[in-house]
Amino acid sequence: MSTVAEQLREAREAQKLTVHQVAEITKMRTDHVRALEEGNYNVFPAPIYIRGSVRTYAALLKLEVPQIMEALDGELSKTEKHNNHPPLTNQPRSAVDWVMYQLSRVNWRIVLPALIVGVVLLGGYWTIRLWQNHKAKDPLSNLGPGTYKAPARSGGETLPLPPARR
Repeated sequence: MSTVAEQLREAREAQKLTVHQVAEITKMRTDHVRALEEGNYNVFPAPIYIRGSVRTYAALLKLEVPQIMEALDGELSKTEKHNNHPPLTNQPRSAVDWVMYQLSRVNWRIVLPALIVGVVLLGGYWTIRLWQNHKAKDPLSNLGPGTYKAPARSGGETLPLPPARR
């Protein structure tokens, strides 16, 4: 099977296009078009530029773009420089980075209203439960028995008299 570079070059030659015409139509630099046809991907600073350029070039030549991109990914995975995306910083990724990435993928136009409705429903449920418990509770349940206990100084034979009024 031919490489992506060979497929691009053969398709361009079959359509009788020059490198300059391709560069003018795709708005790519001529040295980048030549590098793609030679398979010299070291001209590009990152794999994203290679993929974008190959996609544009293959679409211009009316090639099967998904197949070309799959073949390109296979070729790039064999090279050490273009196998992985370069890190943006030299710092290692933390759990906060992972959480922020996951949160960035959330469709907040759907999730936020659903979350608000859920909180309101949950709050309403607990309010009703608390009200029902409040109504069912006996307010005198914490009182002790209703027996009279005489003060320690009285003998317990008589009840104490109420204080005299003046």
